[in-house]
Amino acid sequence: MTEPLDALPLEILRRRTSTKWATHPDDVLPLFVAETDFPLAEPITRILTDALAIGDTGYVPPKTAYPDAFAGFASRRWGWDVDPGGVRTTCDVMMGVAEAIRAVAEPGEKVVVTSPVYPPFFDVHDESRTVCVDVPLLRENDGWILDLDGIERAFADGAVAILLCNPHNPTGTAHTPASLAELARTAERHGAVVISDEIHAPLALPGRRAFTPFLEAGPEAAEVGIAIHSASKTFNLAGLKCAHFVTVSDRLTKLVADMPMEVEWRTGLFGIKAGIAAYTEGDAWLDALLARLGSNQTLLAGLVAEHMPGAEYVPGDAGFLAWVDVSALGWGEDPAAKILAEARVALNAGRSFGPPGEGFVRFNYGTGPGILTEAVRRVGALI
Repeated sequence: MTEPLDALPLEILRRRTSTKWATHPDDVLPLFVAETDFPLAEPITRILTDALAIGDTGYVPPKTAYPDAFAGFASRRWGWDVDPGGVRTTCDVMMGVAEAIRAVAEPGEKVVVTSPVYPPFFDVHDESRTVCVDVPLLRENDGWILDLDGIERAFADGAVAILLCNPHNPTGTAHTPASLAELARTAERHGAVVISDEIHAPLALPGRRAFTPFLEAGPEAAEVGIAIHSASKTFNLAGLKCAHFVTVSDRLTKLVADMPMEVEWRTGLFGIKAGIAAYTEGDAWLDALLARLGSNQTLLAGLVAEHMPGAEYVPGDAGFLAWVDVSALGWGEDPAAKILAEARVALNAGRSFGPPGEGFVRFNYGTGPGILTEAVRRVGALI
């Protein structure tokens, strides 16, 4: 049995200068932005330390071991046979999303999103000058599913692409192989492209539904899909700037290859190095992380039930983000603001994830059990 990974002590975490720990005063427990509180995987620390020792801090070379490293990781973790020739790096996932939209949609054309969803999925349309069409997820007792009929109607009404979040942020839903296959068939019928943000893919939790790569969901998926991956969310590397496209079809592989050179040139060298280390030597660390996240998810469910009666939390399949419905607690239109002001716990406001997020907050449980417990107790004290 894998031993769970331990988070760093609070006094060390408060020395960090990243968004999570530098945004709020020290009396606030930050459980908002998707950074985690664990030490880096040793292979990543080693490769970056070695690079600093020799001043290896220049530009990214035209050819690296990164595509092969990801292909090996995908094979081991998901049984996915990735052709390294279909892997191209960029700065981060949302830059990849923006460039993919620009490549498949003209200004003024419609692109589907499925709220509640990662807020930049709405904002990116200002950059691409496309029109966002929201087809919300359908809520079920045991989770959330894609509204495939609604997506078909949006395609029939002229939408040329969909931004898929797989696994889904903030609900943690790992979409089923059947729903992904049907989405692919629907997109093919209408000549649409599926841009699949799969940044949370390595974070499928023990005992939950497994992650299915969209491009593996069927022959149609391979023809209509562009997947975008990164080690950044799993291994806490967002500041190092590296993500990558994965394509299978000749048409979409050429489309990505024809993107401007700057799309790839913006990749960070340390992001490449850390990604190679993560994908080739990070499995043991990742297994320990998943053990901790699974334990934390169970802990959080119990804490919400004990300290926040009336709140509803349906644990997701993947990630370290919990989507908690606090609408029954009467905390107004922005419960996260009340929680920050009165409990000194920073959470994400549900309404920033789209209209279905009203009355929700997002907890980041990628931390130590002690911090998580104290945060929920503080929130519960407001009831």
